Amino acid sequence: MRTNPRDLRNIGILAHVDAGKTTVTERILHLTGATYKRGDVHHGTTVTDFDPQERDRGITIFAAAVSCDWNGCRVNLIDTPGHVDFSGEVERSLRVLDGAVAVFDAVAGVEPQSESVWRRADRHGVPRIAFVNKLDRAGADLDHALASLRERLGVTPLAVQLPIGREDAFTGVVDLIRMRALTWGESFTEGPVPAELHDEAVRRRHLLAETVASLHPGALEEYSELPELSESTLTGALRELTLSGEAVVVLCGSAYRERGIEPLLDAVVAYLPSPGGAVQGEWEGLPERRPADPSAPFAALAFKVSTGAAGRLTYLRVYSGTIRKGETVLDTTSGRTERVGRILHVQADRYTELGSAGAGDIVAVAGLKAARAGATLCAPAAPLVLERPAAAEPVVSVAIEPRRRTDATRLAAALARLVEEEPSLSVRTDAETGQTLLSGLGELQLEVAVERLRRGHALEVAVGRPRVSYRETVRRGVSGLLYRHVKQDGGAGQFAHVEITVEPAAEAGPAGSGGFVFRSVVTGGRVPREYVGAVEAGCRDALAEGPLGGHPVTGLRVTLTDGATHPKDSSELAFRTAGRLALREALRQCEMVLLEPISEVTVTVPEDGVGAVLGDLAARRGRVTGTTTRPGGALVTAVVPLAELFGYASGLRSRTQGRAGFTTRPAGHAPA
Repeated sequence: MRTNPRDLRNIGILAHVDAGKTTVTERILHLTGATYKRGDVHHGTTVTDFDPQERDRGITIFAAAVSCDWNGCRVNLIDTPGHVDFSGEVERSLRVLDGAVAVFDAVAGVEPQSESVWRRADRHGVPRIAFVNKLDRAGADLDHALASLRERLGVTPLAVQLPIGREDAFTGVVDLIRMRALTWGESFTEGPVPAELHDEAVRRRHLLAETVASLHPGALEEYSELPELSESTLTGALRELTLSGEAVVVLCGSAYRERGIEPLLDAVVAYLPSPGGAVQGEWEGLPERRPADPSAPFAALAFKVSTGAAGRLTYLRVYSGTIRKGETVLDTTSGRTERVGRILHVQADRYTELGSAGAGDIVAVAGLKAARAGATLCAPAAPLVLERPAAAEPVVSVAIEPRRRTDATRLAAALARLVEEEPSLSVRTDAETGQTLLSGLGELQLEVAVERLRRGHALEVAVGRPRVSYRETVRRGVSGLLYRHVKQDGGAGQFAHVEITVEPAAEAGPAGSGGFVFRSVVTGGRVPREYVGAVEAGCRDALAEGPLGGHPVTGLRVTLTDGATHPKDSSELAFRTAGRLALREALRQCEMVLLEPISEVTVTVPEDGVGAVLGDLAARRGRVTGTTTRPGGALVTAVVPLAELFGYASGLRSRTQGRAGFTTRPAGHAPA
């Protein structure tokens, strides 16, 4: 691997589904000689979409790392998924990237998921350039895409190219910085600007210079003295505006026809940063910075874990120092030390063994047994903790179980491996229903996870909806219920008389919280103290199954008002049995209410989607508790029955074109 970080560009390809990310990646690899044959998404021959499910579905599911060389620079490139269900892969990739290329459809402009990943890149401070793709499509319009960037993303787009030809007649672009024509036919050629586009190119060049001068003090100084900006001044200003995020350089082309890829690579090298800055971390509560220097103490962030033909691989972004084969590293997240087995240069699903990797490199390491995504690995003598990628909370769950009982242990191990490789998945066992629940960011992600169990682990599993945990409570109680428990079967008998009163109890806690209050008002020792505790234990036994549907009972107060004992046949067992049977009988006589679990839902939605969200929540028996307007959208909070939230993720995305997101948290139970 290269050791000079200035010769590196670590970039990601970001976009909405079907905007052409993977095709852009394939054309970059082919043009730079990293591959000898052009991959095609439709034919399932791409380098980065190598997983069978990716090829079957025609979408990117897993972030794939590749690299190539261009103009003396090594470009490490991560092709990220475009579907919202796999945003965890995008989040972890953005955490280790220095720059990104955002790909937009020339017909659709800014689409919902491209807006989402753009906001994620904002949070990570990742500089971006934009590539407007598919200019050869019917209805393609660069100006429409630029307007979409302004309106939907709130950015200042700086178009540095002008298309030559429209739709099927698109053949190239005019480079507005150098005022030259770049065309693609049988080969790539440079030439003068076509006469019919000269005036428009001059107008757009002047507009570009004017906009840059209004944003960049150095460019403004030159622009105020000269009628135009020089090529070097304009290029330098564009780089600084890109790095600061004040503006976005926009290029265009058609990746499928391999038009526009060379200038895109030139822009990656010219405008996006190298990994030259120091990384910020901490140790024992104190901030610490490490330089991007191969000779500094080693520090790296694990951002991905995968298991395949090459074994368990941990993907690292090396921020400082150098890692060598056979060295021992410290995982400061877990406190464990591990030995580096092999260091691999990654080209999608192909690997080349390396002796070492230095600051700025992205590599895979074999031999680490416990390091998870988000772990910091460093030199044992120089510990450091780097910021972990944020993990999204799962919002959709399915119940999963093996079709054969003998596969239960294998299923548990396979689920643990899935969660290790994809932290946005979670697995838990519902304590009340006993179901194993697999949760994730969306139904498609769960479908993919289940299919991985079937294909990768040869497991036959049954998948269903999670069961809802209902409760029962008392609306109107009964007083003075007398229950006599007398049993004589030849040996020592059982004798216990109890009289109880049952009523709703506010002090038992919110409905569904498991609240139960027991008290005794018996006087004169008619029920000895040791038997009072047995009566309470029996009542608690009876709470396990209510009379309406066998659901747990909650939110009630039981008062022991009287009782009687026998000198020989009374015992704690007898009074426990009497307490259980007495409360069961009392509950059958009470007016009972079925309670269902409810969740507090918080929806983040653009202003034009609020009406659709409110209507959908009402249809799901939701009660809106608040609506807050904020820049770029609104925050809607509501209380919704859990049973109505199955499928909500897909429904919300379809109603808001994927632009809304939501979180949930349990909010107790309420009458069904």
